[in-house]
Amino acid sequence: MRSWITCAVLAAGLAAGSAGAQTLRWASQGDLQTLDPHSQNEMLTNSMNGQVYEGLVGRDRQLGLVPALATEWKQTGPLTWRFKLRPNVRFHDGSPFTADDVVFSMNRAKEPTSQISVYANAVGTPVAIDPLTVEFRLQQVNPIFLQHIAAPLWIMSKSWSEKNKVAKPLDFKNKEESYASFNANGTGPYMVVSRAPGIKTVYKRNPNWWGRFEGNVQQVVYTPIANDATRLAALVSGEIDFVLDPAPRDVPRLRSTAGVKIVDGPENRVLFIGMDQSRDELLYSSVKGKNPFKDVRVRRALYQAIDIETLKTKLMNGQSLPTGGITPSPLGAYNDPALEARLPFDLARARALLAEAGYANGFEVTLDCPNNRYVNDEEICLALAQMWAKIGVKLRVNTMPRAVYFPKLEKYDTSLYMLGWGGAITDAEVAITPVMRAPGEKGVGAFNYGRVKNDKFEELAKASSAEADPKKREDLVKAALREYTQQVHLIPLHRQVIPWAERTNVEVVHRADNWFEYSWVTVK
Repeated sequence: MRSWITCAVLAAGLAAGSAGAQTLRWASQGDLQTLDPHSQNEMLTNSMNGQVYEGLVGRDRQLGLVPALATEWKQTGPLTWRFKLRPNVRFHDGSPFTADDVVFSMNRAKEPTSQISVYANAVGTPVAIDPLTVEFRLQQVNPIFLQHIAAPLWIMSKSWSEKNKVAKPLDFKNKEESYASFNANGTGPYMVVSRAPGIKTVYKRNPNWWGRFEGNVQQVVYTPIANDATRLAALVSGEIDFVLDPAPRDVPRLRSTAGVKIVDGPENRVLFIGMDQSRDELLYSSVKGKNPFKDVRVRRALYQAIDIETLKTKLMNGQSLPTGGITPSPLGAYNDPALEARLPFDLARARALLAEAGYANGFEVTLDCPNNRYVNDEEICLALAQMWAKIGVKLRVNTMPRAVYFPKLEKYDTSLYMLGWGGAITDAEVAITPVMRAPGEKGVGAFNYGRVKNDKFEELAKASSAEADPKKREDLVKAALREYTQQVHLIPLHRQVIPWAERTNVEVVHRADNWFEYSWVTVK
């Protein structure tokens, strides 16, 4: 077995950030993308900003809905919801929290530069009834309204945002920076002390938080450490207390390493491969004059050439759940085994399908892939290159950090790409509208980077989003998912199993959405 590698420079930097037993020092392979809470919809970014900012509704340890900045709510009609806001709450700068901040924040989150606009638009128009009451007025029935409200619809201070000229979310894909890139002013349990992108982000406990701390952490120092060995060595040596993403190959050894423990569980997140099915000619391919991914036989051939069990056992070390499903959780497909079943691994069939489509000799194409976002993301893409080479499809694997990767996808500058989708919401709607539907207004299809458009699916999906009757909605959702999977518009891989690694003197709460909550952590 390879030895642990200790980096003296890293150790010095981490030691400098330590401030006693109640300082939590942690790391993962990447960094949050921005402190602007509405700009980017990415899990690490959301979870780190979610220590500073809060929504009206929160999540408990089991992902149940709980009061946050709203103390109570009720549906007053098919198209109206009314929320009572928590009194005597103040932002970190001391200004009071009111209904005007809710209205401002919800409208800010609807802006074109916001990646959470699909959720903000789904909850309708916010109206301040009085300083501590907000009503949401919908244009159509939303069967998962409360789930959308509990999405990362963070509440910002209207006065602070206007004062600092950040009334709109920054345009991350075009490399815009603003005051909100490096500064934050929420109501949450922790306050940002300093932000050095790619180096270190420091938080301190908010002494005036309205909530109850279940842990004892006073200061948090986050350090992105890209290298797996360096990240784990820092944990083993005690230079850091917690690692969000140990490499699967290291988990067995960590389980028996003195001073370290593993907590793990499945994540509500499905990984898949997307394909440009819009352009008449791919941007990055040897095929000229046509787009092979418009042919379902090509899409199915790639799918059936994936040896998913080898990926699971050899690469993921058993830390994955292979699936043919395309929702973050099986619950999204109502645990329907037919919608979860994978097409069989069959190289002969894959070659035959390619030949039928006119690509008997295969073709070349570039696969874009992040190298610091998902568990073994780069390694998975390199493994796919080896597998698809067996049917004549030659991949040029183009890997990059998440801060470069996602803006590239947002510009549709891709022919073939990896994406993962998940979070706290298990309902299919959270994937159907932003990921599968054709790109449109109000955030619809905002993450459909292959620009897939299937009219039959669109009709079913749109109807399911506004169907109040549970049984009718189930039938619509299943029919929509069945159409999408049968046409192989996405190539599913697996759902992640997320191991966390920590020092034995640290107690954390592992959530199924991979959310790391500082206020629940105890450092002994």
